[in-house]
Amino acid sequence: MVRFSLFGGDASRRIAEADSVAVIGLGRFGSALAHELMAAGTEVLGIDIDEDLVQAHNGELTQVVRADSTREEALRQLAIDEFDRVVVAIGDDVSASILTCSVLLSMRIPVIWAKAVDDRHGLILEQLGVHKVIYPEHDMGRRVAHLVRGAALDYIEVAPGYALVKAAAPSMLHGVALGETGVRTTHGITVAAYQHGADEWHNADNTTVLRPGDTILIVGPTERAEAFAQLR
Repeated sequence: MVRFSLFGGDASRRIAEADSVAVIGLGRFGSALAHELMAAGTEVLGIDIDEDLVQAHNGELTQVVRADSTREEALRQLAIDEFDRVVVAIGDDVSASILTCSVLLSMRIPVIWAKAVDDRHGLILEQLGVHKVIYPEHDMGRRVAHLVRGAALDYIEVAPGYALVKAAAPSMLHGVALGETGVRTTHGITVAAYQHGADEWHNADNTTVLRPGDTILIVGPTERAEAFAQLR
């Protein structure tokens, strides 16, 4: 028997026609993702097999449904095959994650993102053909490690060996136009944006003059960007 509750396929079909994403698995990661998408104006169909999680999200997402995502019949009744983007955020049941992704791939969903709990799980998802495999705990651990070891205020790895780092503007940049500082030649990085105090962020250019207390975004090779963030 296919089990689902709170809403039927017609509501899901309407959501699929809008700017929408289906999120399967409403644990901590899936819930945070779904709420962030909603805050950005994206309609969200949330699916979980746990009745308590479904009830907890009732009224917070565009549509929330209790269903077994490993069963193709259940997903088709929810019109998942009409969604362009689906995120599989199941983390506590690796088998369910793999089976769900397999079903979604057989339905030819254009873009499937899936959470992996470890490298073996991720390898299986990649071998299945999942379009984007994400490692939330692993990625966050690496990010925090970079923040802990240095003076960076925030850190995003754009690609292996290349990063975007948020840091305080060092004194060598104060009161001088960026184009005259030679930071690209000397330090191998680019100051991409800046913020005066609590003001809005602005794109930086060669004429930008920074002041004490300013915050900057540094772009460049990870080691060089982190080293520049250490300067005072």
